[in-house]
Amino acid sequence: MTKSANITPITSGAHTDSVPQIRVILADSQAIFRVGMSKILAAEPDIRVVAQVETLGETLAAVAKPGADVLLFEGGICPTPVEALAEVAKRDSLMKIIVMTPHATEEETIGYLRQGVRGIISRAISPELLVRCIRKVNEGETWLDNEKVNWIIQAYRSQAAQLRSSESQARLNEKELLIISGVTQGLRNKDIAREIGTTEQVVKNYLRKIYDKLGISDRLELALYCVHNRVLESNSTVTESEPRATAAASPGIQG
Repeated sequence: MTKSANITPITSGAHTDSVPQIRVILADSQAIFRVGMSKILAAEPDIRVVAQVETLGETLAAVAKPGADVLLFEGGICPTPVEALAEVAKRDSLMKIIVMTPHATEEETIGYLRQGVRGIISRAISPELLVRCIRKVNEGETWLDNEKVNWIIQAYRSQAAQLRSSESQARLNEKELLIISGVTQGLRNKDIAREIGTTEQVVKNYLRKIYDKLGISDRLELALYCVHNRVLESNSTVTESEPRATAAASPGIQG
């Protein structure tokens, strides 16, 4: 069993409390890469490495502790990284995740994004782009190369074509549109429930009905569908005071 004592906390005199800091967990199975990345990030006044870990167990323990903003996660740290990140999300659903992997396939890319990953990079990334990626992801942006962006675009185009051909676009009621609006903003079920004045379980029940109506299976597909079909833009029931769709549902091209 992995002991939490193996988690290496990091402190550095180069940072000052007067500078807002992005707190980063480095999760990598190879010490040489952890040391190299920590040295790169130590030179940045607005980034601070708060822990270094080398196993999945240590990663989950570090994420469970408050005080980190971004997880830099090496895909090779475990045999099934997509499933592992689902466990990370259970411990901290707000954690912004960047995955390092030598070559993510189309299926893996979709899987990572479904688990809430905000960035996918390789270890060959330059120090300058690594720092830029961390900053952009911390700001809420998505960091993907052109190939992966094209995969996502093709995925929602195919999905939209399938939905149109199956005639599964049933009319959505006002409550369903409000819930969809919250999903496209990246809100959790309990946050959506608080926004519209209901319970988290009711939101879950509505989401199942929405998935059935639209012929989709998860939140990512729902967000892509709404962006492509402009579901919320074309419906006047969602007012300015209620949750709205934002560009966060659409991946951006960076680097």
